[in-house]
Amino acid sequence: MDRGEIMSYFRRLADLPKEELLAPGHRLCAGCAASIIARLALKATRGPTIVVNATGCLEVATTIYPYTSWRVPWVHVAFENAAAVASGIEAAFRIMEKKYGVKKPDIIAFGGDGGTFDIGIQALSGALERGHDFVYICYDNEAYMNTGIQRSSATPLGAWTTTSPAGRVIPGKLERKKDLIGIAVAHGVEYAATASPAYPLDLVNKVRKAIEVDGPAVLHIISPCPRGWRFDPSETIEIARLAVETRFFPIYEVEKGEYKINIKVPKPKPVEEYLKRQGRFKHIFLPENKWVLERIKQTIEENWNRLLELAGEK
Repeated sequence: MDRGEIMSYFRRLADLPKEELLAPGHRLCAGCAASIIARLALKATRGPTIVVNATGCLEVATTIYPYTSWRVPWVHVAFENAAAVASGIEAAFRIMEKKYGVKKPDIIAFGGDGGTFDIGIQALSGALERGHDFVYICYDNEAYMNTGIQRSSATPLGAWTTTSPAGRVIPGKLERKKDLIGIAVAHGVEYAATASPAYPLDLVNKVRKAIEVDGPAVLHIISPCPRGWRFDPSETIEIARLAVETRFFPIYEVEKGEYKINIKVPKPKPVEEYLKRQGRFKHIFLPENKWVLERIKQTIEENWNRLLELAGEK
């Protein structure tokens, strides 16, 4: 960007609502991206808002009894049923709006990757199929961080976790990451997108767009975790940006079935720049694990080419 574009960008950031609907007194780890994601997402809300929060890091660290960091009505539910509870709230307000003229609030459900990709996928699938009008946001730190850094189906290929340890037998997780947006799009939702806290305006704009959809919308947001990914807490946003700049985590949206890549990366940085910053990947740079690094590169290339084709940019 040139100087004018940079100044315009910062002016638009300054124009975001000043009200903080997530209070700063939470107890998430230093450098945790989940609080940044929630804070930015709430700046996109239009008025009355209800948040549904699956069990996880965001829930546990923002509501340690008798305190809460949430300045909006907030519901804690189990790992597996955030989408189901959001569906029930939406259905109740739909009837109240029809019978009594009560304005239906914006409803946002937050879940981590464990509560979304794995434990909560059935409830989410049901909610998408039924067409409930709410936004589901997955803050993806790529493992079950709240319970001890166990692997999830969002954990990327090659990553160390406590249940996919890197050693002589296996070099970290051997399976590819699940395609959450692809799953959402297969349900016929009007809007689904990825985002990153390193690109705040893109994130806020996508949350607003998702809210304004008449029906369900799904956002998949990368959420770097210093504790589980093994990097310095000061580097969170830099890590989140590198994930995009290496094409490791592409930023795109699907609107009424049409794919659009929002952040073009014509000349990606070497993925090694991203992986070497994280202790969870240090083992793949051993000579005997070179094949894992090559497989990661192949997976990135295949996924990027697939997105280019879907977006008509091949």
